[in-house]
Amino acid sequence: MARVVHLTSAHPRDDIRIFLKECRSLARHGHEVTLVVADGLGDEVREGVAILDAGSSRGRLSRMFKTTQRVYRKAVELDADVYHLHDPELLPTGLRLKRRGKKVVFDAHEDVPQQLLGKHYLHPVMRRILSWGFARFERHACARFDGVVTATPHIRDKFTKIHPRSVDVNNFPMLGELESAVPWQDKANEVCYIGSIAQIRGIKELVRAMEATHPSVRLNLVGGFAEAQVEAEVRTYPGWGKVHALGVQDRRGVREVLGRSMAGVVTLHPIINYLDALPIKMFEYMSAGIPVIASNFPLWQQILESADCGVCVDPLDPLAIAKAIDEVVADPGRAEQMGQNGRRLIESKFNWSNEEAKLIEFYGLLLSS
Repeated sequence: MARVVHLTSAHPRDDIRIFLKECRSLARHGHEVTLVVADGLGDEVREGVAILDAGSSRGRLSRMFKTTQRVYRKAVELDADVYHLHDPELLPTGLRLKRRGKKVVFDAHEDVPQQLLGKHYLHPVMRRILSWGFARFERHACARFDGVVTATPHIRDKFTKIHPRSVDVNNFPMLGELESAVPWQDKANEVCYIGSIAQIRGIKELVRAMEATHPSVRLNLVGGFAEAQVEAEVRTYPGWGKVHALGVQDRRGVREVLGRSMAGVVTLHPIINYLDALPIKMFEYMSAGIPVIASNFPLWQQILESADCGVCVDPLDPLAIAKAIDEVVADPGRAEQMGQNGRRLIESKFNWSNEEAKLIEFYGLLLSS
């Protein structure tokens, strides 16, 4: 078995994709796995994975330069067989490790060039320049690495043109993790939103939708606000009085919220980077056995409507969101059936066990080459 080091300068040590799924899966299959993080919380060993802390930095620029250098030094000290990078800012680190003769893998969580085109606070010309420049450097680096892992098939299709050893390892739920024993008849008239809270993730429209829902309906809001000004604004909306703001929750807390909710909401805005995304929360709602109220993107509609496990709406229309919420809450029998349909789809197709097998096969080919 191999000595494998996963590197991140930006993600938390308990990141769902990096630690809970990839690192633990590799450790269970006999690899010696270390996760290098940069959060200032110290070193520890957790569930067979050694976590080493490179120390935190304040500010994005400090993280991109000082933190990445500390992460690189940790990586060199570990002298691993494989280095698995999780942040675009670590691409130069990967090239430095390649010059040392190491095997390097890049894990593309997002399509960064497309993401940059959606940064509307930047001038349009600047967006195009940054996107073009990053895409060119990304191609240069990844063509020299030993493989690419991506979070969606759409991103994989881009990288197969850059590196032949590219595989999508989707961020699908772990079987059984979020299932609840709460009987459907004991659920409250509540729906939930779980994840990062931001304007482009539809929080303004969702809170406005709560104004128009039945007086008994409540929204369980789990996660942290990415923008302080957006949080301040939505707290002034009349619909905020129907919101249970629960903050960031651990996995046990997330399971409890899912267990008492009648539906999960994922009404992200139609920006280019979301249209072909496979949001983990949508699949976690399905795994928990509750129907999904989602944006009417073609890919999401195909998944949810073909399995009859969710409702798709215009994410920019609060009244459409409110109508979908009320319809789910008003018909518990129908909602329960949709939830069961979604859970069956997770059990048969969209689960981490299937994705883990792809990751292990990828590593086998990587180490044998």
